[in-house]
Amino acid sequence: MTFARRLTLSAAACALLSTSACASMSPVTAPVASSPLVVAPVAPGAPGAVATWASAAKTGAGASYEAYVDGRYQDGGPTGAVSKVWFSLADGVLTETMYGLIHEAQIKSLRFGVVTPGGLSVEGTDTTSRTEYLHTDRDGRPLSPAYRVVTTDKGGAYQIDKRVFTDPDRNALVLRVSITAKSGPVTPYLLLEPHMANTGGGDRGEAAPEALRASEGDVHLTLAPSQPFEAASAGFLGASDGLTDLTANRRLTRAYASTGDAAGSVVLTGALPTIAQGQTLTRDYVIGFGQSAAEADAAAAASFATGLDEVVARFNGEGARVGWEDWVGSLTELPRLAAQSTDDGKLAYASALMLKVQEDRTYAGALIASLSNPWGETVDATNPSTGYKAVWPRDFYQVAMALMALGDRETPLAAFRYLPQVQVTAQTPGNTGATGWFLQKTHVDGQIEWVGVQLDQTAMPIMLGWRLWKAGELSDAELAGFYSRMIKPAADFLVQGGTAGILWNDRRITPPWSQQERWEEQEGYSPSTTAAVIAGLTTAADIARASGDAPSAARYQAAADDYASKVEARMFTTAGEYGDGRYFLRLSRNENPNDKGLLGENNGQPAEPEDRIIDGGFLELVRYGVRAADAPSILDTLPEYDDQARADRFRVRYDLNGAPGYRRYGNDGYGERTDTGGDYGVGGVMAPAQRGRVWPFFTGERGHYEVAAASANGPMSTEARDRIRRTYVHGMESFANEGLLLPEQVWDGVGANAHGYRDGEGTDSATPLAWTHAEYLKLLRSLADGQVWDRYAPVAERYGR
Repeated sequence: MTFARRLTLSAAACALLSTSACASMSPVTAPVASSPLVVAPVAPGAPGAVATWASAAKTGAGASYEAYVDGRYQDGGPTGAVSKVWFSLADGVLTETMYGLIHEAQIKSLRFGVVTPGGLSVEGTDTTSRTEYLHTDRDGRPLSPAYRVVTTDKGGAYQIDKRVFTDPDRNALVLRVSITAKSGPVTPYLLLEPHMANTGGGDRGEAAPEALRASEGDVHLTLAPSQPFEAASAGFLGASDGLTDLTANRRLTRAYASTGDAAGSVVLTGALPTIAQGQTLTRDYVIGFGQSAAEADAAAAASFATGLDEVVARFNGEGARVGWEDWVGSLTELPRLAAQSTDDGKLAYASALMLKVQEDRTYAGALIASLSNPWGETVDATNPSTGYKAVWPRDFYQVAMALMALGDRETPLAAFRYLPQVQVTAQTPGNTGATGWFLQKTHVDGQIEWVGVQLDQTAMPIMLGWRLWKAGELSDAELAGFYSRMIKPAADFLVQGGTAGILWNDRRITPPWSQQERWEEQEGYSPSTTAAVIAGLTTAADIARASGDAPSAARYQAAADDYASKVEARMFTTAGEYGDGRYFLRLSRNENPNDKGLLGENNGQPAEPEDRIIDGGFLELVRYGVRAADAPSILDTLPEYDDQARADRFRVRYDLNGAPGYRRYGNDGYGERTDTGGDYGVGGVMAPAQRGRVWPFFTGERGHYEVAAASANGPMSTEARDRIRRTYVHGMESFANEGLLLPEQVWDGVGANAHGYRDGEGTDSATPLAWTHAEYLKLLRSLADGQVWDRYAPVAERYGR
């Protein structure tokens, strides 16, 4: 049946809507129905269906650039008032949008449902999409995270062009939308699914032609259109919402002014005029946020009053305005890094933007792992969730070091100054045990989330402080203060360990044995963890000497010497199952790497003997300088790490896009199922068929090893540099999506492919992953310098000869 019916508003509907909105509805512009729109004050069906989060495969992520004031975020600096709004894009639609702290989602999605001659078409599901940057230099390198997103109906009925950015002077998000009817008349409907207060339930909604509103507690949003909607409705998901109505009837048959006193999973709908074939409808939308409805209304109104052309110019930092262009221009090393790329620097510029976007705007220097919720489309949003929008000191270190590599002189220092907030002290809420170690995962405000002890996360803050000090960014006086306050307690823990006493964790930690290694799953002796601990203690000894604490310096160095002398004895098997039996293990549960002890079960995977499980952690021994690139133990392990003939369960390397790619380790279950292609951990069930896929930053880690090997005996040759660029730099670039975002995992071609991924394409685990972007930038810096950026000279001089 073709869509030829038109909608006429009843007298009751016109009473609810504005006079101007009713008067504007002519047979040419307004949809007309065979029966009137039924208008009611309160939507039925509370609380609605259980909501989920959105896809984690983002193609865009953005926020305003805000300049520090004395190393902090506060109003009144060069960029004016601080905007605390972040947005993300996936499948051509707006997805999780945060306001307040960086993990506090307020929107799940904003998309359009379009009634076409062939039926209802919904953005994301029934469209293809293209994401590109709005503001670039003449070579196409992005200068700000403002986006143009184009979605095209798969049936060819329409095209939607969206421009998306935030207002840098207030808490507001802007969408400038043009909808073109291609093959017949179409009637679009804006569909906004709020997730106020970081949950998918508990929301209340109101709808009128002039604005759509949602709230939970003291968090409010207002979506204001540049012209009133033809009709508007607030309903409960799956029961009385607009999309459910459109799906059933191909038109809006019922409109509800609010969800009343009941709370639940809310969807807000705004009807637009019918667009004739070949015509384009243009509308602007501003979503304001605030602690009251009046504050949210005011934010949206102020953006419109400023003028949206001016808003985006401020966002970009065009002309004399201070914005993203100014920050990008302050990165003194970025042009040098971009010269090492194979894509004219496009990914380098995008990576720089992604690292800065993913910093909180209340807690300066609070760097998160990813602006996404892994496999969000199948994750229940009933309860608050940070997903990856949280602080892990390990990911944090990678990002801070990459920002240093770019020449950013402010953010890494702010990051270092932030770190005491996530270190365990006697004052940490609920702590009755050892102090000095750093919390596993926290909210940006320091709220505790996970409490496993990971020794690399305690070593890396020390390493970062040493690098800042040696770079002249951290003064001797400030370093001395941090030594007594933060660095000495951390180094003491790396020497003596202690018994944790917080929440569930009451384990005794005896370094370098770690309760968890960098994949947060296993206890024991880990090459990557031990490499960081040795580097952390060696740099702590240098800091202790500079701070006048010679006894502690001697103690830290002695512990590092002991740990370094036992690396092979504890973690290098000489009786392994693979090859000649000589290689580093991912992990040894005890001090005997030859006993074939079982590792623990994880992510639905069975326990396997430790000599069957290899990962790339041994390469960190070379990166930090604990072992030379040509150390026999390293050279013995490389062939086993690179072996592609091994069975898929235990195989680590997969060449994708013509580049070497690597899984975290053999037997990894942190990924999609091989039997159905379904997402990881649906419903909290750990299925045996789950499989961890290839992680692009391992291509960078392997490239860093090649840099170390090529520069071990003198300056790197041009031939070696070009080879590394062609293989590892280009390989990482090939894993970026159209929005130049790098994922956590890419499809490796093994098992059922329910999502239709191409080999090497990012999965729904998490994009953008800050660590991946950081590894790419550090590889460029290493090539530009001719030596590994993360190499610690005191470590290499002592152990890596």
